[in-house]
Amino acid sequence: MHEATAPSREKGGTYWRSGMNLNFHENHRLLFVVVLFGFIILTAIIGISPALWVQESTLPLPGAKALTEQERSGLNSFIAEGCPYCHTQQVRPLDVDKPFGRPSAPGDYALLKPQDLWRMTPAILGTERTGPDLSDLARRQPSAAWHYIHLYNPRAVVKGSIMQAYPWMFTIKTKTDPDDVVVSLPTDYAPKSGTIVATKKSMDLIAYLLTLKQLRLPGGGSEIVQMKPAEREQPVSARGAAVYASHCASCHGSAGEGISGLFPPMKGDSIVSDSDPTRHIRIVLFGLAGQAINGVHYAAAMPSHVDELSDADIAAVINHERIQWGNSSRLVTIDDVARVRKTKRG
Repeated sequence: MHEATAPSREKGGTYWRSGMNLNFHENHRLLFVVVLFGFIILTAIIGISPALWVQESTLPLPGAKALTEQERSGLNSFIAEGCPYCHTQQVRPLDVDKPFGRPSAPGDYALLKPQDLWRMTPAILGTERTGPDLSDLARRQPSAAWHYIHLYNPRAVVKGSIMQAYPWMFTIKTKTDPDDVVVSLPTDYAPKSGTIVATKKSMDLIAYLLTLKQLRLPGGGSEIVQMKPAEREQPVSARGAAVYASHCASCHGSAGEGISGLFPPMKGDSIVSDSDPTRHIRIVLFGLAGQAINGVHYAAAMPSHVDELSDADIAAVINHERIQWGNSSRLVTIDDVARVRKTKRG
């Protein structure tokens, strides 16, 4: 007699072998496993592999420097405090983004490394602009003094700001030490007693913010959008207002009012109103520090724009200042700016 063998069973056209049902309509576990692993494989092929390739093959721009330990600590605070929720670090190739700098390029982010296995630093790119883009922040606003004031209470320097204040990043001292970073505040925002001093956390964060400066693209890409040919022929143009808004208004005020004791006003200023514009041009080009303006010593220094703005841009913004807010003075030309620039570098 032959030993009885179990017959093969056929159901719905699908054979049962070794107890495995290959019918997706009946074997839901098999369907789930196939879909899961298919998703993982496709994610690796379409998403992860290209991202890793870009990260490894993209070279940093010439002159780029890796973050120091202090700056990386500041980056961690930047992320931990939720700054990317309101500020992006990516400039789109759109007219509306021109005040923030040139369009972003992969090389801008080549030196950014993940915080750890699960947290990817490029999340700082952000998705929403409740506040301005920060890609070129250190070029638009290079004053550390301004950033400390703004971090402590944004309304102290930008009256209409909706940014939250960060007073817990500072401490109040009745007696300061020589190494303390003292924050000078307008009277309305200063404490009734004591002095505001920056903590290590705020110093690290400001150090990181001051690294946010776009570099030139290989091949002559410019950080500053140049004036259109038609604008270059006009002594006063919309470009002057745009340059003022992006580079000057945060300190000197949108209405030229300045901030008492911190940043001088443009409205009614004797340098702005002087018929000889040489000093006005020189200050915008090369900056100013340690000197009294109209008898007042200001806490923050005026940064240099010699390598940042073209002669046309500087002429435009100076002319904007010389006719706004009740000011009325002789306008300058591009040649005037070029001549002053040569005297410093010659």
